[in-house]
Formats: sequence, C-alpha cells, structure tokens
Amino acid sequence: MRCLPPSLTAVFALSLLLALPATQAAPPTTFGTVIGSGLLCRDETSNRFYYDYMVKFFGPPYKREGGAWWFRTEDARLWGQEIVEVIVSDDSWPMVFVGAVAESTPEKLEEAIIAQDGLRYAKIDNSRFPVRQAALGSRIVYADRRAKIYCAKFKPLPPALR
Repeated sequence: MRCLPPSLTAVFALSLLLALPATQAAPPTTFGTVIGSGLLCRDETSNRFYYDYMVKFFGPPYKREGGAWWFRTEDARLWGQEIVEVIVSDDSWPMVFVGAVAESTPEKLEEAIIAQDGLRYAKIDNSRFPVRQAALGSRIVYADRRAKIYCAKFKPLPPALR
C-alpha cells in the first residue's frame, strides 16, 4: 500500500474535518436583544428576519410543524430562563409570529420577565392554565409542563393594498 505525501495527507484530513457537521456555537450576544425584544412584541415582527437570524446562529430548523419552523437553541437563556426552542412562522398562517419554549413554568417565566424587564402580564381567561398577555401583545401560555412565550401579529398588507 502506498502512503500519501505529508501535504496530501494534511489536505485529506482537513477535508474530512470540514465534512463533519459543525457543533453549535454558544448563542450570540445579540440573542436577548433580538429574540427577547421580538418575544415581548417590542419590535417589528418579520418572520423572514427571525428565520434568517436563527439559521445564521443556530443552523437550519429541525422541523416544520404547526405553521412554524422549529429551532433548537442549546445554551440559550432569556431573563435567566433556559430557552430550548425558538419557533418562527412559515407563512402558512394569517399571522406572523416568533415564539420560544422555556424550560420553566409560565409563572416562573412571568416572574423572571417582571424582575428583569418590568413588563407585566394580565391573565386574560379564568381557565386552569390561564393565558397571560402583556399590553404590547406578548403572550405566555403552557406548553405541556413548560412555558411558551410568543408575539403574533397580523401580516402587513402588500404595498399595492396600503
């Protein structure tokens, strides 16, 4: 068996390393500003913007379900709470939205947002698992035993109809 020259061996080894899937880097320092502000409805809600942001920093979505692209967000935190997924609408719904699933209960997530940001939520129904809504429209709901926070807005009219 013939051996490759050292320079070709190095090139071959490098090409193998580049072919391996990249491990996810730490969340960007802008995660709280970009995604956090979006979840609190403090920014324009553009699913294209959030989709591109998530792909850039977290890689492609792992599924498309329920009118949304789902992204895993390893090591991401907002308001001191672990964020395990971010959800971005996929244009199949009449609304655009960005959401996140926190490894927390809605009560704890609400307390964390109040403590860090001062934004308050009101319970808008009397169910066993009430929906909480902030004045700007952000909502916190139960997602099984976790909390889901989202901001949903109607799609803007096309320029020709404005």
